[in-house]
Amino acid sequence: MHGTLETIDGRPALRFERRLAHPVEAVWRTVTEPSELAHWFPSSVSGDLRAGGRLSFAFETDGVPPMEGEVLELEPPRRFTFLWGEDELRFELEPAEGGEGCLLHFTCVLGEREKAARDAAGWHVCLDRLEDRLAGTPATAPGEAPTSEWRGHYEEYARRGFTTGAPIPGG
Repeated sequence: MHGTLETIDGRPALRFERRLAHPVEAVWRTVTEPSELAHWFPSSVSGDLRAGGRLSFAFETDGVPPMEGEVLELEPPRRFTFLWGEDELRFELEPAEGGEGCLLHFTCVLGEREKAARDAAGWHVCLDRLEDRLAGTPATAPGEAPTSEWRGHYEEYARRGFTTGAPIPGG
C-alpha cells in the first residue's frame, strides 16, 4: 500500500500499486474525467485529453499558483501519462488476475528529490480518496493544508528514508 522511491531515467520517482475491486473502465473514468478527478486529485483539471494536448491545473487556495501540463501518452483504457508542472504522472491500469477488479500502477517522476516524502504522503492520501470515490464513499480532494492523515504518512515515508526538505504548503 505504501509507495516506493525509485530512480527512472536518472530522476527520483514514486511508485504506488493498488489492487482495486473495480473494472478497468470504471477506474479509467475516475483517473481521466475532470468531474471524477475533482473528488480525489489535488487540483482541478481542464484541457485537451489527447496525446500532445495541453492541460491546466488550478488550485482552490490562493497560495498555490496554477500550473500547465501536457498529455504525453493516452491509450484508453490502459495508460494515461501527463506533465503536472515539473512532475510526470503515469497511470497504468490492467485487469487483475482472476478477472475481478484491476491493478492501478501510479508513478510520479519527481522534478526534485527533496519532494519525495512530502509528495509520497500527498499521493498516498489522493489514492486513498480515489479508492473511496470508486467505492461510493463521499470523497473530497485534499486541500493545501497538511492534515493528521497526511502527517502520519509523511512521518512514515521520512522514517523509510524518503528525502525531506521541500517546503510544506500551509504547514
